[in-house]
Amino acid sequence: MHTSTAPSAFSFPVLVSGFVAVLVGYSSSAAIIFQAAQAAGASPAQIGGWLSMLGIAMGVCSLGLSLWTRMPILCAWSTPGAALLATSLHGLSLQETVGVFIFANALIVLSGVTGLFARLMNVIPPALASAMLAGILLRFGLDAFAGLQSDFALCGAMCLAWLLARRWLARYAILATLVAGVAIALARHAIHFPANYTSFVMPQGIVPHFSFTALLGVGLPFFLVTMASQNAPGIATLQAHGYQPPVSALIGWTGGVALLLSPFGGFSVCIAAITAAICMGEDVDADPRRRWMAAALAGVFYLLAGLSGALIATLFVALPAPLIATLAGLALLTTLSGSLTRALAEPDTRDTAVITFLITASGISLLGIGAAFWGLVGGLAAHLMLTPRAA
Repeated sequence: MHTSTAPSAFSFPVLVSGFVAVLVGYSSSAAIIFQAAQAAGASPAQIGGWLSMLGIAMGVCSLGLSLWTRMPILCAWSTPGAALLATSLHGLSLQETVGVFIFANALIVLSGVTGLFARLMNVIPPALASAMLAGILLRFGLDAFAGLQSDFALCGAMCLAWLLARRWLARYAILATLVAGVAIALARHAIHFPANYTSFVMPQGIVPHFSFTALLGVGLPFFLVTMASQNAPGIATLQAHGYQPPVSALIGWTGGVALLLSPFGGFSVCIAAITAAICMGEDVDADPRRRWMAAALAGVFYLLAGLSGALIATLFVALPAPLIATLAGLALLTTLSGSLTRALAEPDTRDTAVITFLITASGISLLGIGAAFWGLVGGLAAHLMLTPRAA
């Protein structure tokens, strides 16, 4: 039962959730983007331009799609895809790298326009989608407390702040956790900014070159990884929270934006999963119909991050790694528990949900495709074998 009064435009928890989502998104994977760009042979100025373009693209998509659908549609780069690029681009020129971006994003647009991706998502039982999400989030939940071993004072203070806030000020728990972590880090002089930093630079367009070996060896795996390990969990995250997004349109729009920006370093724009979950919990707003505002505000923060280029990434990298890991894990704790509850609610699908959860949480990578995809494959295979069919 909701007892809220007339809705305000943007509540403080909504603002904090949007900011934390961007903070976690940048700080948890900006280093992978740097590695991928360096593997492609990009200069420091070009890397700054790539980050600027990615931030602007994610901001425009997050803000625009959230306003259009009135759902918390948060966009992100493909972190699994960036990890694949960081290990696969060595030996390719920048022109061939841009050709890979264009090829993979064109395939993503085709998947959205034809509706193939939406049809595939419709055959996934909700319990399996929730189990896959829980498997993805498990590592973040574990990392929230793993930091106690390496930095007990910092992580312990953040955990204590979260517990106390959850007891008396539940909607402000993540803000209290962030403030406690930053205060401890400042007191210990643990926030380190580099002497030299890259300010905003105008992204430079690169003429693509299409190499068959590069497209087949890097472009096709990049497409599969992005769809299976980023877009599929992103759509599953929305569905697991009770939303019914226009799947084909979302894939088409995000893929189209990435396709247009590929020559400028916009290698991917996808539906976010991990950071999007921060904008979908009950702590954001008791009414699910108003949680879209958190993703919209995150889009504004993404735009600011894009205008700052590499400088904003430097700001996030300056924070201690245990602080970010603990913040992300605690921010996603309620989402993890909710996903597990939904995954195990129905006895008929409990075994298949557990299989999906365990395969996803294992972190395996087969044929260059991540564990989220194989968790779904294993869960669906078990579902088909264990579920009795009507004559």
